[in-house]
Amino acid sequence: MKDVIKIILGNIFIGCSYAYLVVPHEIINGGVTSLAMICNALSGAGVNNLANLITILLLLVCLIFLGKGYFFKSILSSICYLIFFNLSYSLPISIHLTIIPSIILATVFIALGYYLCISANSTTVGVDVIAIILHQRNKKIDIAIAIRMLNYLVLLLGFTIFGWTSIIKGGIFTFIYSYILKKLLTRKSAAVIEKGLAVNN
Repeated sequence: MKDVIKIILGNIFIGCSYAYLVVPHEIINGGVTSLAMICNALSGAGVNNLANLITILLLLVCLIFLGKGYFFKSILSSICYLIFFNLSYSLPISIHLTIIPSIILATVFIALGYYLCISANSTTVGVDVIAIILHQRNKKIDIAIAIRMLNYLVLLLGFTIFGWTSIIKGGIFTFIYSYILKKLLTRKSAAVIEKGLAVNN
């Protein structure tokens, strides 16, 4: 039950942040929504529709490579994200903030959302699926750093469509939120190790 609450809360942070802060400022950070924004600029199929399609594909990858445990929690995560993002995106609500406070708020909330989901042994059904797979194959691969590198790859794809401004915003955004996520995950790992030592002593 604790994991379910963490997954729901994490996706509230992520979904609302993307709908109200990331998409309106065209911040291309390399996640599913960013991929959807890039594909939408090329196809006009709609950000919502494309985000849903990419999410389904990543769920299949999750099932194949991470197993049923991650898969079922990730289904919950993806349903929560789709509900909170689509609902927030469709409501006639706008947050009037300039780019700097928007980036600051979005990085904090999205990093926290990712942390809550990953610490519940779930994915956000974004590029973290790939990062977690890589980490499971090689424990030396840091999840937050892998997410950052994958995001940068998406940023390169978005350059020709959204130009330097969006890419620079996205690069700064990606670095900050992956830095915060790394700190949160490192702190969790240290707490787990410390708890294990206390039990053994």
